[in-house]
Amino acid sequence: QLVESGGGVVQPGTSLRLACVASGLTLGAYTTGWLRQAPGKEREIVAGLSGNSTNIGYGNSVKGRFTISEDSDENAIYLQMNSLKPEDTAVYYCAATAGSLEAILRPKFLGQGTQVTGSS
Repeated sequence: QLVESGGGVVQPGTSLRLACVASGLTLGAYTTGWLRQAPGKEREIVAGLSGNSTNIGYGNSVKGRFTISEDSDENAIYLQMNSLKPEDTAVYYCAATAGSLEAILRPKFLGQGTQVTGSS
């Protein structure tokens, strides 16, 4: 089970940190990441992290602003979001799966999502 937290309403230019805590699986054994889905749009990859942490990738729209990290002791991953924009508004999902970073788009495990709303 993956449980996200940290969503909310934010002003443009501010920061927010999402957390995802896992139970029943060890995140370090999987490729993990964050997905998001905005109203009327397809789900997209925000950030991905390989199981051995040697490979990290970001969606083009968040490069340089968002950072994914993990804490093996807490069995958790995080998404630090800086310089938020109104177009970052979406439901953000934590995901874990086997395989490449691209495979995170169709994950084996998916959280329930947390809403991030950028106010204008």
